[in-house]
Amino acid sequence: MRLSILIVLSLFGMLLAPCQLRAAEEPTVYVIKKGDTLWGLSAQFLNDPSYWPGLWSKNPQVTNPHLIYPGQTVRFRDGRLEVVTAETGAQKASAAPVVPVQTKGPEVAEEKTFTVHGNEGRLLEKAVVPAGRVIAGQHGRLILGSDDTVFTDIGSTHGGTDGAKYTILRKSKVIKHPVTNDELGYRVQPLGVIQLTQVTALNSRAIISNSHKEVEPGDLLVAYQPIKRREISLKMVDRPFKGYIVESGTGNNSIAAGDVVYLDMGSFHGVEAGNLLYIIRQVNIEKMLVDRYVGQLPNEVVGALVVVETGSKTSTAIVVKSIDAIFKGNEVVSAPR
Repeated sequence: MRLSILIVLSLFGMLLAPCQLRAAEEPTVYVIKKGDTLWGLSAQFLNDPSYWPGLWSKNPQVTNPHLIYPGQTVRFRDGRLEVVTAETGAQKASAAPVVPVQTKGPEVAEEKTFTVHGNEGRLLEKAVVPAGRVIAGQHGRLILGSDDTVFTDIGSTHGGTDGAKYTILRKSKVIKHPVTNDELGYRVQPLGVIQLTQVTALNSRAIISNSHKEVEPGDLLVAYQPIKRREISLKMVDRPFKGYIVESGTGNNSIAAGDVVYLDMGSFHGVEAGNLLYIIRQVNIEKMLVDRYVGQLPNEVVGALVVVETGSKTSTAIVVKSIDAIFKGNEVVSAPR
């Protein structure tokens, strides 16, 4: 009798096991709502808010690690996030029917915003011709600031008019491309604003209406651009990009989260302020350890950056996430392979 009971229980267990396995493998389905972020979803579904870099680095179809788009359907399965499209959603649903999760409690983490202070600098491309220069300070002064009088080489023949404003730029070293060695332009930093007060045919008198760094004779003048704090809204990338970090705002080779960097891509390539791009690094193979051809390994995602200003063929960006060391010369793409 006892043996019969054991046999029945064993058979019941064998029948139950596939059901338990299937239940364990069923993914959690969730429809994104406004304000959802990957770090918030990581905390909610994986109990680890710090795991979000793993989510987006393993999912190239998630092109924005900070803002998921309302209405998207995602699945969490075995620590991995899957974006369900209209086509694949029906196929996967038929293979593993699931019930969408209704979340309770407070909203997931709010959208992260990126503040631009206006003094991040940029690359002054070779094709861009400055409007003029500061050529002297009143009474021969070499260090100038707000409310000081200066003289410029912008006259009426150059388009100068009384009251016209110009942004003052400090030109730094020439920037060369890390791969091609081509000259891209000069790194420039905004110093302040001048306003012309008396214009002659070939020169003008001006006053420094605002400055946050000292101004010197020789500094460049370009068309006026307000230097002010502003918020950058993330904008989804609508085409593939591939470029390089060609310089950092500090000039250092090593780059970390929060640093300003300059890219060799601009509006000519379709890059827009607000685009979030990935910083990647190729994986090198130790050939002595490989005895057959393995092809090209997937790139490592080492960070992410947000474009804050675009030129024609270059742009300024801020590194918003660093998973590993980032250096000048690292590749930047719209979606990692």
